[in-house]
Amino acid sequence: MIVTCNPEVAKDILNSSAFADRPVKESAYSLMFNRAIGFAPYGVYWRTLRRIAATHLFCPKQIKVSEGQRAVVAVQMVEMLRDQQNRTRSVCVRDVLKRASLSNMMWSVFGKKYRVDSNDHDSVELRKLVDEGYELLGVLNWTDHLPWLADFDPQGVRSRCYKLVPKVNRFVKRIIDEHRARPSQVSGDFTDVLLSLEGPDKLSEPDMIAVLWEMIFRGTDTVAVLIEWILARLVLHVDVQVKIQEELHRVVGRSRAVTEADVTSLVYLPAVVKEVLRLHPPGPLLSWARLAITDTVIDGHQVPAGTTAMVNMWAITRDPEIWNDPLVFRPERFLNESEGLMDMSVMGSDLRLAPFGSGRRSCPGKGLGLATVSFWVASLLHEFEFGRCDGYDVDLSEVLKLSCEMATPLHVSLRSRPDPSPLEV
Repeated sequence: MIVTCNPEVAKDILNSSAFADRPVKESAYSLMFNRAIGFAPYGVYWRTLRRIAATHLFCPKQIKVSEGQRAVVAVQMVEMLRDQQNRTRSVCVRDVLKRASLSNMMWSVFGKKYRVDSNDHDSVELRKLVDEGYELLGVLNWTDHLPWLADFDPQGVRSRCYKLVPKVNRFVKRIIDEHRARPSQVSGDFTDVLLSLEGPDKLSEPDMIAVLWEMIFRGTDTVAVLIEWILARLVLHVDVQVKIQEELHRVVGRSRAVTEADVTSLVYLPAVVKEVLRLHPPGPLLSWARLAITDTVIDGHQVPAGTTAMVNMWAITRDPEIWNDPLVFRPERFLNESEGLMDMSVMGSDLRLAPFGSGRRSCPGKGLGLATVSFWVASLLHEFEFGRCDGYDVDLSEVLKLSCEMATPLHVSLRSRPDPSPLEV
């Protein structure tokens, strides 16, 4: 294994054709992800999956088409938080965020429209499946690193995967069968898209289940984790929260709801999102791990095929040689022309800040994810002031699972933002 925290070396690794695969963990293989975009080996099948997802789910046109869907989920999320605000002084935002993310993905992928506060059988079951898979894929499994332990399964990861997979198969197959039984739609959800494929693009049912399962699984996690980090920082840095709300007041006002068109006019909120991504990159570590498929040379060193290469993005974003005051939360760094960061992209072109990976194996849903996060954060801050609550401190300790998330769930006090006075309307 090789590990780097140098942006130039990282770029060489992540954009190299020699590092076209990802190392497949036992849990990822057992949970069928080796047949989905995340872990499928580089080749015709993987390129087909990537093209299908890019065309029908993640392209700018489709992101625009699904704008109304995200607005509906945002309204329901605000309603759920407002209900909790009326019932308790302490609101745990993690559950609401995960529910919203799952509801959004179920709508896009399965065409299932469940309210964020719903406790119907399907949404409850899927939440359990996703939580179990998330834990299994994020655990440090010793058999991945010590092959001689494989026969013993000391942590029970393999046995838990074997119990989970039949449940996932039954759940997703039932939804596929429901889609097959109904009249075909001209413009449907992603399940409809996969069922409509013909010729060499057509997927077998097991592969279709794997792809749909991964879409739900990965799309639910990152959005919720990132928004929780953003809200935590805004509770700690009230001045930053106030600046965002002042910007929303100038662009949106208080007489209507935020739209995604409004978000494109914001300047300070994107800087805040970048700064949170710098200090708390939530993206799965697999975004930065690669497997050499041929012998190659990296930074003057011979690297044999089969070598795993990892980029320590956490260290890069805290490197004082790259960043001024790297441990200080300061969104203004991305707005000051003198610091040369105003045009910095987080989409993978600049390895000083590439939270979603880079190259052909970067996260395909990064555009959709950022659009969702920015819009939902703007919607929440337009409606509420987030503050500390008695009995709960904002703990920025991290726990590394599949994502780098808050070790202690964020609890906040909510205060509805006042309506404008007649003079302000």
